[in-house]
Amino acid sequence: MSLKEINIYVNGEAKQIQTSQSIEKLLHLLKLNKNNIAVEINREIINKSDYHSHIIEANDCIEIVNFIGGGNHINKNKESLIIAGKEYKSRLIMGSGKFKSFKENLEALKKAESEIITVAIRRTNISNPNEPMITDIINPNKYTYLPNTAGCYNAEEAIRVLNLAREAGGWDLVKLEVLGDDKTLYPNMIETIKASEILVKEGFKVMAYCTDDPILAQKLEDNGCSAIMPLGSPIGSGLGIQNKLNIKIIIDNCSVPVIIDAGLGTASDACIAMEMGCDAVLINSAIARARNPILMAEAMKQAVISGRNAYISGRMEKNIIAKASPPTKDF
Repeated sequence: MSLKEINIYVNGEAKQIQTSQSIEKLLHLLKLNKNNIAVEINREIINKSDYHSHIIEANDCIEIVNFIGGGNHINKNKESLIIAGKEYKSRLIMGSGKFKSFKENLEALKKAESEIITVAIRRTNISNPNEPMITDIINPNKYTYLPNTAGCYNAEEAIRVLNLAREAGGWDLVKLEVLGDDKTLYPNMIETIKASEILVKEGFKVMAYCTDDPILAQKLEDNGCSAIMPLGSPIGSGLGIQNKLNIKIIIDNCSVPVIIDAGLGTASDACIAMEMGCDAVLINSAIARARNPILMAEAMKQAVISGRNAYISGRMEKNIIAKASPPTKDF
């Protein structure tokens, strides 16, 4: 008895396959190596470990993407940012530290038109339960809260904090940040990789703060992280992107969003990150510590948009000699 056939869409083309087909079987039929591609079904990225168990349903819209030559990042021309299956219009993520008040933080958020804000987990002030909390001012139903593990120095601490965050607000999209020391605030990559593997298995959608090492960034993606967040330079330094080569390699190698986290100091830094092909930037100190945080938030918004448009447009090629704009033939 032959199996019933269903209609699906693969990279925009209608196809018919037999029912009860897994992604792994589809890739086999298409003669594709799963190690070199990324699969998205109905705008949800499917982890490679689930290819054998994820059954394709009728009318599924499947996107299969791979790396291409020339340094052009995959899936980069989409108008919106997609993290863990959710779509965002803004590519500027904001922090919540160092602002004079929650109200100033909210005004900056509005000016930047950001949709995601990072928040730290701290003990409740039980001696003054009426003390204002960030959730009283910045509506978690309007903005996506991204709990982070700032201040954690090992995997155990980070996992504990994020489980508390999920219990407090039901959040499973989280920023994993495991620090190595107090001086540089560089990520401890051994503990970060260890924590990411456990958190993903526990159902968290992990956005991982990391060094600019392409191999370790790839390991985080292999562990199932939803976004890779390499530092541009040390947290709060304002030095901008110090290792463009490594960041570019990470962008070209990763199939999940790459978001510059830490070190950006002004609007031109954000613009450069976007021109390189980053999917987004996360900025806190550069806005909160500006003389006019609200105006800087707007400047960052415009820089991110401008850099993104420049990346999509495709810059002219560089030359070591001059090339005249007007034609010189028959002059």
